[in-house]
Amino acid sequence: MLGHLLYIAACAAIALSVYDGNFTGAEGAILTLGVIGTWRYGWGLVNFTRALFYIHARYPRQKRAAQAAYDRRAVPAHGYFMVTSYKIEPAVTRRVYQSIFDAAAASEGGATIVASVVDGADLRLIRDLYAANEPRMPGVKLVIDQIPGSGKRDAIARSLRLLQREAPTPRDVLVFVDGDSCVPVDIVARSAPFFTDPKVGALTTDERVEIPDDPTFREWFHLRFQQRQMMMSSMALGGRVLTLTGRMSVFRADLATDPSFVRQVQADQIDHWRLGNIRFLTGDDKSTWFWLLSRGYRMTYLPDVHSLSMESQPKPGFFESAIALMKRWFGNMLRTNGRALALGPSRIGAFTWWSILDQRVSIFTTLLGPIAVLITAIFATPLVLPAYLAWVMFTRYVYCAALSLFRPGFFPISYPFLLYFGQIAGASVKSYALFRLDRQKWTRQGGSAGRTRLPVGARLRNASSTAMQVLAFGWLALAATFLTGLLR
Repeated sequence: MLGHLLYIAACAAIALSVYDGNFTGAEGAILTLGVIGTWRYGWGLVNFTRALFYIHARYPRQKRAAQAAYDRRAVPAHGYFMVTSYKIEPAVTRRVYQSIFDAAAASEGGATIVASVVDGADLRLIRDLYAANEPRMPGVKLVIDQIPGSGKRDAIARSLRLLQREAPTPRDVLVFVDGDSCVPVDIVARSAPFFTDPKVGALTTDERVEIPDDPTFREWFHLRFQQRQMMMSSMALGGRVLTLTGRMSVFRADLATDPSFVRQVQADQIDHWRLGNIRFLTGDDKSTWFWLLSRGYRMTYLPDVHSLSMESQPKPGFFESAIALMKRWFGNMLRTNGRALALGPSRIGAFTWWSILDQRVSIFTTLLGPIAVLITAIFATPLVLPAYLAWVMFTRYVYCAALSLFRPGFFPISYPFLLYFGQIAGASVKSYALFRLDRQKWTRQGGSAGRTRLPVGARLRNASSTAMQVLAFGWLALAATFLTGLLR
């Protein structure tokens, strides 16, 4: 509480300190911030409203209708679990597989687990844990697939081909699980009813996180998951979420074992006019999402079902870790963004299509405000800087207070700072990734896309990427000078 009082007092003091200042020359920057703020926060208000309506009105009705339809079925769903583990701490692996065995044992229609591992120590750990749980799991089958470390996509494809032999039906569900995520014990019972609608191809759930490292890194993740709860709920109101999270998502089993689905996961790629053919290394969750999206399937969200992820910092410091993760996340997003836009609003829905377009537009609308303020401070009056600081502090505080509606409790005073960091750093990383779609790297595995095959060609592509980004920011800065009235 003291931190919040000090924050509000500081925000008021900064605002009042420039209240009587001379803003001659800064009117354009203030108007620009007002217009951008109205646009961005108006869009945020739309998503807040949609999310609250979905959580409190639409979702409860859908849940009751789905459960009623499921109860009329004579045969319960069989639960298939596909788990990929690579370089995970043994203590984490134990917790993850214990949660999977608990969920498998609770599956009324039985369960099949395919564990994809590289390390022999993981194989022995999983086998011993299964043996300890086997007496209470009479209807559970375990298949351990030890593979060479050729990548997560190959591991998923191999596991799905093993599951093809089980001949899953449309009433069964397949749970994709990362090796560092614990599943809810009732995940099959909670998710299977939604697949009574033949239009639903997959769903994802709320996420909670457990991080023993830097508290700043932990709070940043908590804030991101609050934002995720809001955005996923808003998108689910239109029947299509914007991603099927790789940590844990649930698919209709017969779709996830379709041969074309498996091929796309294993060897997804796009052709870029400047960068050539880009074969995807990371982003398997985007490949599964696009396969369903392009075929007209709906993808929904369960806001009251929670998975638990055990995260750790990939780099020594908070900023390095956050940037490394954002490079991977946003690169995956933008590599699929263009082809999703090409499907058109008539095919995927106007709101979904516009939300995908906004993923690109928001890069530049987010950065336009700070650029306009800096240009005004340099060429007109520096008094615009404290005014902008007060604006940022106030708007981010109100935004975080609104987000707390999706996670009951008092939010840490670090949230407004982390929110602003996420917005500015995120937009900067997105702009970097937008012009370098060929750059891919796993934060844990350290692999990267093959860019050394033609060193001269790689250097030319890198130079062209830099030139394109500099040109884009040049145009953005020029637009800012016109909008602020400094250049007529």
